[in-house]
Amino acid sequence: MRILIVEDEEALALGLKFNFEQEGYEVLLARDGHTALNLFQTAVPRIDLIILDLMLPGMSGYEICTAIRTTNKLVPVIVLSARTLVEDRMHAFDVGADQYITKPFALPELLNRVKNLLERYRTILTDAGSVSSSNDLATIEIYQFGEVRVDFHAFEVDVGEKKYSLTTLEMQLLRYFIEHEGEVLSRHRILEEVWDQSADVTTRTIDNFVLRLRKILEPDPTRPKSILSVRGTGYRFLGNKSAAGDG
Repeated sequence: MRILIVEDEEALALGLKFNFEQEGYEVLLARDGHTALNLFQTAVPRIDLIILDLMLPGMSGYEICTAIRTTNKLVPVIVLSARTLVEDRMHAFDVGADQYITKPFALPELLNRVKNLLERYRTILTDAGSVSSSNDLATIEIYQFGEVRVDFHAFEVDVGEKKYSLTTLEMQLLRYFIEHEGEVLSRHRILEEVWDQSADVTTRTIDNFVLRLRKILEPDPTRPKSILSVRGTGYRFLGNKSAAGDG
């Protein structure tokens, strides 16, 4: 598996490269955004995971992640940054980051997160390569309710005449809601089962992701009919089941 480390601090970049190579990974280094994008686009075999700093010369990590997500929705991206504000973390998730780790960090935790994300990535690629006609929601590639058509294979959602592209985490959360249709899902449960338990996120993060999904799925996001809020607990998804209660 190949990892691209985008980090302008040479000592840190070389230290990460050494440790990941000791774990058996092939590692490419980039110290600026343009080099990173060129490596990502031209690497053969492909890049399987990206570790991305935010404060880089010439091009921010946010811009790099945005550019990558225009062509690839699936490759795991871990932001590794000294920025600790909630706004920075949320912006990173908005542009498509999968996880956010603040510096200084524990190397064993980073290695563990990389391992888990790569295992998830392999599973996603395997599922995408074998479209199934089964009605099992764990393998089904198309799910439809009302005017909404979810394409798990393409990471796209059609709502009437409009088409939306989802990030990996947005699609994973939507799939989780669909797989547990009708159930009341606590924020804590969602956090554990959709995000890695060690992920640097809070229940507020879930609320922000739900808000983004509602803006796509709901005719009126302020009065949701599909992703309902359960006061003091979490959420309940109603797709092909008749909605009851208010959001």
